[in-house]
Amino acid sequence: MVQKIALFNHKGGVSKTTTTFNLGWMLASKGKRVILVDTDPQCNLTGIALKEETEDDEARIENIYNTHSNIKTGLAPAFESQPRAIEAVDCISIEGQEGLFLLPGHVGFGEYEVTLGIAQELSGSIQTLKNLPGAISDLLEKTANKFNADYILIDMSPSLGSINQNLLMTSDFFLVPTTADFFSVMAIDSLSRILPKWCGWAKMASANSILKEAAYPFPEFRLKFLGTIVQNYRIIRGKETAAFQTWIEKIEKTVTGKLKPILDKNNLLLPNQVYTEQGMNGSFTMTKISNFNSLIALSQEHCTPVYALTPEQLDQQGIVLGANQKKQEEFRATFSDLADKIIALSSSYAVSP
Repeated sequence: MVQKIALFNHKGGVSKTTTTFNLGWMLASKGKRVILVDTDPQCNLTGIALKEETEDDEARIENIYNTHSNIKTGLAPAFESQPRAIEAVDCISIEGQEGLFLLPGHVGFGEYEVTLGIAQELSGSIQTLKNLPGAISDLLEKTANKFNADYILIDMSPSLGSINQNLLMTSDFFLVPTTADFFSVMAIDSLSRILPKWCGWAKMASANSILKEAAYPFPEFRLKFLGTIVQNYRIIRGKETAAFQTWIEKIEKTVTGKLKPILDKNNLLLPNQVYTEQGMNGSFTMTKISNFNSLIALSQEHCTPVYALTPEQLDQQGIVLGANQKKQEEFRATFSDLADKIIALSSSYAVSP
């Protein structure tokens, strides 16, 4: 059974897209079949995965959008009242990694925001809207079945709109990427206030007889928290700088002091033993990822994870090449460990009674 994992933080600039791409590639390298879903209207994940540098690339991407479905066209039967059922999206194989696929984003996906918001407020009483709350989940499930996927990684936009509410509440798991700064602390504090409202809505929706009997039934609520990722901090002489370490500690303190009680109260936590077995401390920090520096530009240029760039792609020599290759090994180990944790955490929940 596919596991849907949402990467969510309503603060922007926390490297959600970069993490999604690097993590998805690593999971696929471990033999998992992974679909990356771009639900951010900015389409950054689609841009990284498909690469556009020349006029030939522009023509290729235009051809992809003309011949393949995407997140918006896949949902059009429900949201635009088309006389056909939602069908699986014909995902695009990502070059360079077997078993890794992209469900492309669309800049117009946000056009469904208002309609979905109305449906989620009123679908229990207005029959014509009853198919919308379960539509996104239905599309992802059908697509996962078509590609025999083990994981769907959902790259979400930085917003608190109805689309993100739906994506998060119909996922199996979520993790929260953060950066070591004041605004990430604020975002976690805010998340602790938002989650109870969203969970309350999702539990009512999954128990609503009208939504259960819709053409696209609203799924059972089963969301669980995997943990946080702290990234984009600077390393000097092998250690986080004092300022960044201070913010990392504040993030962990906010997670344990404010977010954990909310997660516990809303039954969003796995058993403590499961986190402990993965070496996660009580702050739920899955991993810490330092700044990619120059590797990120090369990664985006070559549509390849930072740790998988070849010496030819790095196009460097001497000390600079050696330093970056050492960083690559560190990032490879970090993402490998992160992927192993996600496999273990999600598997423990899948087999639990």
